[in-house]
Amino acid sequence: MLEETIQSWDARRNLWIGRDAEKAVAFATEHFIHSAQRAIQRHGRFAVALSGGSTPKAIYQALRASHHQGLDWKKVWLFWSDERAVPPTSAESNYHMAMQNGLGDLSIPPSQIFRMKAETHIEQAAADYADLIERELGKHLFDLVMLGVGEDGHTASLFPKSPALQEQLKLVAANRIPDTGQMRMTLTFPCIERSQEAVIIALGASKQAVVPMVLQAAVCSPFPASAIGTESHKALWILDRAAAHLLKP
Repeated sequence: MLEETIQSWDARRNLWIGRDAEKAVAFATEHFIHSAQRAIQRHGRFAVALSGGSTPKAIYQALRASHHQGLDWKKVWLFWSDERAVPPTSAESNYHMAMQNGLGDLSIPPSQIFRMKAETHIEQAAADYADLIERELGKHLFDLVMLGVGEDGHTASLFPKSPALQEQLKLVAANRIPDTGQMRMTLTFPCIERSQEAVIIALGASKQAVVPMVLQAAVCSPFPASAIGTESHKALWILDRAAAHLLKP
């Protein structure tokens, strides 16, 4: 399979495969910047839903290092794709991680940073966050939704057999993880589908098994990440060679 070019996997998804994790992070950073520049040119701002995890952490650090590359950060609007039920000062908070690893150092107005307040009254907080998204963004929703994929095939906090998988209307849900009983806030499939683009980033040998299972599964599969991407808004998978090792053309 060709590497380091965007190629079509199927009608709903494209792939980009880099030589290693460093190349993949660099490409994901470049893609973020280009997506932002394109959105700002089209409608005056860039609205992105951020994800947590070690790979996004590296991307946020790279964005801080490359913040002079022609992107007007005052026109960037930050949201999150999911959050744990922890305060914003917690090391487990996706908001805390993003702000501490680069995004808090950029010239994004605080009034354009919208964290998920998942630490208390999470059901009401999810409804409030959905209202906030529609109030701030209107029908357009996000220009970019950043996602990962877990070894069980989950994405955002849409876990296998969790209640939010059945949501057909709400943009945001409070979702209980079946295996642990932990509550998290997450964007839903309807929200992601209405956004311009979703990017799923999977790097390293630990993702070797799940990547082909998700990509080769049907839309309605045990793996929630299989449902990401539509024919009108194709998802982009960013992989390194290790994660793509078992993927057949």
